[in-house]
Amino acid sequence: MLNPLTTGVGMVFTSFTLKYSFMKKLAIILAVLCVSFTYYSCKKSDSSSSGSAQMSMRLTDGPSSYDAVYLDIQQVAITTSGSAEVTLTPVRAGVYNILQFKNGLDTLLVRASIPAGTVSQIRLILGSNNSVVISGTSYPLTTPSGQSSGVKLNLHQTLVANGAYTIWIDFDAGASVVATGSGKYMLKPVIRAYDSLSNGQIKGYVLPLASFTTVYAINGTDTFTAIPSSSDGFFSFNGLVSGSYNLWFNAGVLGFSDTTMTGVNVSYGVITNVGTITLHP
Repeated sequence: MLNPLTTGVGMVFTSFTLKYSFMKKLAIILAVLCVSFTYYSCKKSDSSSSGSAQMSMRLTDGPSSYDAVYLDIQQVAITTSGSAEVTLTPVRAGVYNILQFKNGLDTLLVRASIPAGTVSQIRLILGSNNSVVISGTSYPLTTPSGQSSGVKLNLHQTLVANGAYTIWIDFDAGASVVATGSGKYMLKPVIRAYDSLSNGQIKGYVLPLASFTTVYAINGTDTFTAIPSSSDGFFSFNGLVSGSYNLWFNAGVLGFSDTTMTGVNVSYGVITNVGTITLHP
């Protein structure tokens, strides 16, 4: 005959043993799942630094008093972290009049899939057909011997795999052409690069057209220049860092007074429209 007390104790002990065994197995299963999930998550996040990204590079320019500045762009070389340099051929390799691309205008230079990573350097490889036109006369532009490997500029933009990015190459034509004497000119490129994430913008109009105004955007020690359109007075600044700017509207002829606009705030991804500025006698 079974002893109810010992039988009850045995049943309790057996139940406890089964529960303990089940809990132990459950803990092991959860640990395995956790490790697997962590590994998968790491693999998934690691994939963001591999693969490729789509990049469009556009050419734009600052103002200049020259009739034209022709650059012979043959190739664009891009280096991203952890990858070999990629050499790209422009959509239209050859001569560009960079003065056509000012006041917010630009043109597509290259569009390609490149290795994901942080862009460490961009090289513009120029041909020999570079020239400047001054008062209707064309002069060849020579380049320093040190630029035989290409015009170099830095842009520390991280390109994530499967992302799409736009980069602007902004020539300062007025500062890039240097007179060396005896009617000779040298190309010493002054270039900056910016992307859609660092593209602060200001736009507006200046009237009357007869004032021939030059507009300066000033932020601390940085000064940017825009020459309004001769047809409607439109001007635009692009690639500005965020911050507060003073705009100086400098009349180019006597009879009009200069005007200053202070505290113009610029934020990335926002076009700050200052409206129409009228210079008075």
